[in-house]
Amino acid sequence: MPIRWSALRVSEAMDMVEEFVNQAVEPLERAKTVANEARNIASLPQYLDQRLARLIIDIERIDYIKTSIEAVCRDLPDGVIEAELKVASQGYQPVLVA
Repeated sequence: MPIRWSALRVSEAMDMVEEFVNQAVEPLERAKTVANEARNIASLPQYLDQRLARLIIDIERIDYIKTSIEAVCRDLPDGVIEAELKVASQGYQPVLVA
């Protein structure tokens, strides 16, 4: 039984999400560097150091996003994207109902 949703469209969406995430990596790395430097401010209260450490951990969670993208792509049925590409390259032909 064929699937009713488009694996190709899901794959294309994940490619776009990945592109956006990759664009965010460098600015987030810079933010992490600044937060690490802020932790070295003299006489910084421990409660602020803890908040900064938490911020750094949150910034590092971008790896979880990448893992989630990979999981979506891994769960797409094998061969379906290629089949959709093949059909798309041959053009769309409506189904005739008698």
